[in-house]
Amino acid sequence: MNKTQTNHIKLLSVIFCLCCLFSCSDNNPKLTQLSDYAVILAFGDSLTYGTGADNSQTQSYPAVLQQLIGHSVINSGIPGEISMDGLVRLTEDLEEYEPDLVILCHGGNDLIRRLNKDKLRHNLEQMVSLIQGSGAQVVLVGVPNFNITLAVPDLYVEIAQQFNVPIQMDVIPTVERNPSLKSDTIHPNTEGYKQVAQEIQQLLWETGALLTN
Repeated sequence: MNKTQTNHIKLLSVIFCLCCLFSCSDNNPKLTQLSDYAVILAFGDSLTYGTGADNSQTQSYPAVLQQLIGHSVINSGIPGEISMDGLVRLTEDLEEYEPDLVILCHGGNDLIRRLNKDKLRHNLEQMVSLIQGSGAQVVLVGVPNFNITLAVPDLYVEIAQQFNVPIQMDVIPTVERNPSLKSDTIHPNTEGYKQVAQEIQQLLWETGALLTN
């Protein structure tokens, strides 16, 4: 075997390994199937509250998700909240609602205000730890930097891997990139929130938390 052939084999091996790595990264951890009486807590800021929808009470993503899946989905979104305040509030919500699953979509205001990302990471880690410590399952939703790239910071994926929880990385950036799905420069409109709800429903199907119809 000559040097050219050897190098070619090495290159193919590297490509194969990279393909395997990317394939594995697309596979979210499985969740325990939710019972018919399970309570889901949607915890976050204005993206959870439904700011920008025609009616935040009925057209926020938690409200639409509840209609789609037939489970109780509690909307615990506070517009303008930063992760430090969310961490304090989460303890109260876990005690009050005793959820079986928490959909955690937080950190947008930290990113908008350019607050310290190490502190954001710490606060999100503590949130996930609190949720798991309460006995609830977690789904993490990645929030992008609100700039021209709309890239989700690596810390979201790293936290998901650290705690072995599923993450939905694409839906918020996808909505943010589409002006027809937005009510202003930041917030989705009614159709945007509907898409968020549909993608989270899909994730719950894929991870086994819900059975497909």
